[in-house]
Amino acid sequence: MSDCPYEAALLTHWVGASDSAADSAHDLAHIRRVWANCQHIAKGENAPVDLDLLHAAAIFHDLVNLPKDAPNRAEASRLSAEAAAPLARACGFPEAKIPALKHAITAHSFSANMHPKTLEAKILQDADRLDALGAIGLARMLMVSGALARPLYDSADPLAQNRDPDDTAFALDHFQTKLFTLADTMQTATARQIAEERTQYMRSFLTRLQSEIPES
Repeated sequence: MSDCPYEAALLTHWVGASDSAADSAHDLAHIRRVWANCQHIAKGENAPVDLDLLHAAAIFHDLVNLPKDAPNRAEASRLSAEAAAPLARACGFPEAKIPALKHAITAHSFSANMHPKTLEAKILQDADRLDALGAIGLARMLMVSGALARPLYDSADPLAQNRDPDDTAFALDHFQTKLFTLADTMQTATARQIAEERTQYMRSFLTRLQSEIPES
């Protein structure tokens, strides 16, 4: 991917826009994993997929990265879509496909709560959500929670078995508030199968973690 014009444009944008620079959970490695997920999912679809559009959308989907606790967090994907258009044009992306590119980027976000209308948008949404699951998703969640200085768990009820989970207060609560719901939101059969396997891994991790926490 080192010769990818979209990736080069992304890196140039990040250098020049410090307020949009990627954090450790939304860095270039994340972008590359999402694109790899997109390609894998597209191969499983029994329908034509615009891979160039999907590629541009995957590379540019996190152009504007707002902190998880920012009050306007839900605007990040829309802002990314707006920022992506001129960068894509500069890379020779067809003007006629700009609206579809912007839709795919805007709809990918969990926070935006938007239903994807095109196959490419569905694949990008699934690909991004897959990166929040499994071992890599677990690692990313812990990095973000650590950056926000959130405790790992509530010592009185680590897995929120007798209280409402609150992931703004405890890192592990994010499993219940979001991560364990993602498999049911997958738009494609390929992504759903991967998501279910990754979710099971995370459930087994929590079971093991609970066994290592002393009773209060």
